[in-house]
Amino acid sequence: MREFELIAELTRRFGATTSAGCLLTGIGDDGAVTALPPGHQLVSSIDSLLVGTHFPNDSPGAMVGYRALMVSLSDLAAMGAEPLFVLLALNLPASAESWALDFADGAREACEATGAKIAGGNLTRGPLAVTVSVHGSVPAGTAVLRNGARTGDYVYVSGHLGGAAAALRTGFASSALSDRFWRPRARVELAPVLRQMANAAIDISDGLLQDLGHLVRASGCGAELDSARLPVFPGATPDDAWYGGDDYELCFTAATPPPFPAWCIGRIVAEPGVRLDGQPPTRAGFDHFG
Repeated sequence: MREFELIAELTRRFGATTSAGCLLTGIGDDGAVTALPPGHQLVSSIDSLLVGTHFPNDSPGAMVGYRALMVSLSDLAAMGAEPLFVLLALNLPASAESWALDFADGAREACEATGAKIAGGNLTRGPLAVTVSVHGSVPAGTAVLRNGARTGDYVYVSGHLGGAAAALRTGFASSALSDRFWRPRARVELAPVLRQMANAAIDISDGLLQDLGHLVRASGCGAELDSARLPVFPGATPDDAWYGGDDYELCFTAATPPPFPAWCIGRIVAEPGVRLDGQPPTRAGFDHFG
């Protein structure tokens, strides 16, 4: 299949996710024309996923497509933003056209689940890689940042942790663990509530302790955590949950309990650093350059 034939077939696979909503002009022009809701600001993020690093070599396209979109949209959720549109870039080896079409099916499913639209993208020939640029909106001045945690805040997580790390550690030993890696859910439904009550937030991609460390450093404070309060996914270990990453749940701080299910695992304190049961973490989380 030649380049423009593949683009046409990808567009067909994306279906209704390429039209309406914020898109004024989408796939088929030199650039997308989009519209923000009145009184809103744009929140943008970009992620690259490489074969052999972020997903195994034999990964089905549909699974990678779904996961790639959800992983990227999770960044919007952490900032209290609601998805508007995404841009996709695929670097494809020779004879990978069918994989790309399956990828489109997975990406469409993720967009249908979150309300995001596919505004366009790019195709190139080369080693398999995926880049996803996501864009969302927040009412002006309401984005939830990493630097807003306050001494006395409670530290919350939005779901059970460690399942994705356990899946990788055990070679995808069960369907439940496999789903935690391949089918993360960007918590975009929490965005409107986070804007109202969270002082700071971050998504859990590189390990809870490491990601919370980014948050407290940005906020100029620290955190005291209680290991007994950690919600560990069935089949995972506490180490999977503290250090493993790839969960894409949200970690946030707030002065009062949220009006949705969440687990309080500690408090924000004035002394810098993250401490688990009074001690510094024994190791770091995922390092892209490690």
